[in-house]
Amino acid sequence: MFINFFNSLRAKGLHVTLGEWLTLQEALDKGLCGSSLMQFYYVARMILVKSETDFDKFDMAFEECFKAARKESEVSNQMLRWLDKSDLIEMAHEEARDHLNKMEEMQVDKQEVEEQFRKRLKDQDSEHNGGNFWIGTMGKTSYGNTGGNVGGVRVGGKTGYQSAFSVVGAHKYRDFRDDRVLDNRQFQMAFRKLRQFSSRLDIPETELDIDGTVDKTCNNGGCLQIVMKKPRKNAVKLLLLMDSGGTMIPYSSLLNDLFQAIYKSNHYKDVKSYYFHNCIYSKLYKTPECENGDWVDTEWMFRNVDSDYKVIIVGDAAMAPEELYSPSGNYRGPNGGLSGYEWLQLLKRKYKKIVWLNPKMAPGHAPWREAETAIKELFPMYMLTVKGLNQAMETLMKKK
Repeated sequence: MFINFFNSLRAKGLHVTLGEWLTLQEALDKGLCGSSLMQFYYVARMILVKSETDFDKFDMAFEECFKAARKESEVSNQMLRWLDKSDLIEMAHEEARDHLNKMEEMQVDKQEVEEQFRKRLKDQDSEHNGGNFWIGTMGKTSYGNTGGNVGGVRVGGKTGYQSAFSVVGAHKYRDFRDDRVLDNRQFQMAFRKLRQFSSRLDIPETELDIDGTVDKTCNNGGCLQIVMKKPRKNAVKLLLLMDSGGTMIPYSSLLNDLFQAIYKSNHYKDVKSYYFHNCIYSKLYKTPECENGDWVDTEWMFRNVDSDYKVIIVGDAAMAPEELYSPSGNYRGPNGGLSGYEWLQLLKRKYKKIVWLNPKMAPGHAPWREAETAIKELFPMYMLTVKGLNQAMETLMKKK
């Protein structure tokens, strides 16, 4: 079983070394895990996992190898399927509000609820919705989800009123992964890194310097000493160029999140955005529909958008070689006498800080994706994941 666990960890992408594995064996030999599977889980995770971004991979491998030895309070996949009522969440919350308001002042015995939960888990052999006894949904029982009960054990489902004191069957660490598809929050967190481009105004020091205050206070024997600093000025100017339509249609929602994250941010002095289809040519579109006539000249952008803008290009680089190399490769509009590759070269010549984000980038140099490989030689290209976006932001922040 333990060899299978090692192989499963490696298969999930965890780089467990032989030394780390031997350390785990030593911990077992010394009895650090006792006879508890849960204690083994925490000891193994502490030794084998180097970053919280790998917690989810570890959990999947652990579940795969030790599901037969699950605790009495763990739920089966069948139970989770019974409790999956995601399409009825809104209706259930509406019906539960009155009951929740009446229960808010009641005291909940956590130990008693958990003991009853374990009993129900042993006895229950069918799906239940509504009611106040079995593990189910949309009822008034203390176990399940989308029901009207304050305090209890949430099993599966999504958090509603955040009153449960225990959650079972949740995939707790999937949001920590650095290879997952991004959402709006991850975009905003990564873009905050660009604040390091900010400059200081030549004005009075009116902003609290937290780090400076802590240092001065510590050096002053614990007596508070306030340190002020000049307020930060947003100095970052960002140019966002996004591929739209065709093979990028499946990523429309992702691009919308990116767009919203940037425009909701307060970290930039100026943000400009334009769209293209497959490759940048002589015209850039004002909207993602990429309609003919609703565009600006790329040369106009070169003249009016200064070279100190940081440029983020988003696209899958999935185009035929002729679309990149031929002066007539743009089948949707004018080329302007140049190939797409030549327009990209002009872009690189104008702007010194450019990164390309690709939602389905092939690893390394992929001969079967000729256009993508050629573009990688022009611009630093990163996968549109948490890790990739962070790497792109670090590239944009480099001084040279």
